[in-house]
Amino acid sequence: MSEVASAVRVVVADDQPLVRMGLATMLATEPGIEVVGQAADGGTAVELAHALRPDVVCMDIRMPGKDGITATRELCGPGVDDPIPVLILTTFDVDEYLFGALEAGASGFLLKDAEPATLIEAVRSVAAGHGMLANALTRRVLREVVTRRRTQPVTAARASELLTARELDIVLLLAQGMSNDEIARELFLEVSTVKSHLARVMPKLGVKSRLQAVVWAYQNGVVDVGG
Repeated sequence: MSEVASAVRVVVADDQPLVRMGLATMLATEPGIEVVGQAADGGTAVELAHALRPDVVCMDIRMPGKDGITATRELCGPGVDDPIPVLILTTFDVDEYLFGALEAGASGFLLKDAEPATLIEAVRSVAAGHGMLANALTRRVLREVVTRRRTQPVTAARASELLTARELDIVLLLAQGMSNDEIARELFLEVSTVKSHLARVMPKLGVKSRLQAVVWAYQNGVVDVGG
């Protein structure tokens, strides 16, 4: 398989031309990443994503017209049958924006002042279906979700009824930010087995991404907020 065929395909959405072009150029110069489209607003981002089916949309939050949260919900929110993963990139370290993006289905968050290597890692991680869990920003948001938005109807007491013991083990390790490979090593399983378990867990929890599964675990007290 050629490098182009196996490349991670990305759409970059940001209303500031210099920022958008800078992000696109940085990503495009990385081997194995191909920037297939750029958008200056959420509406265009949604149109491009549906037309091009990228592996990841790097989405700003505050944009004219349709904002990034609305666009994210249309691409990967509840009820979307064939979601396109979204990585939120923002200059605004504001909880409400991040809560909104998370609830809209985003697979991860990064501030725009993150190191280039961190951005590239995040894009690859989201494209691989892992989300971006192992950063301080996301962990802070998850903890805030617990204290401010316990809204899920399934309680921790029912977790053992909803999930098998093995599935619960995997969700707990997922909430620690572990990758499929790390979970497999921890539980002495094949990576393919971990993937199969996760594929069954998502519909049971009513979520579409690993990050949403972790949010569910925090909201329902399956994971100790102090841990």
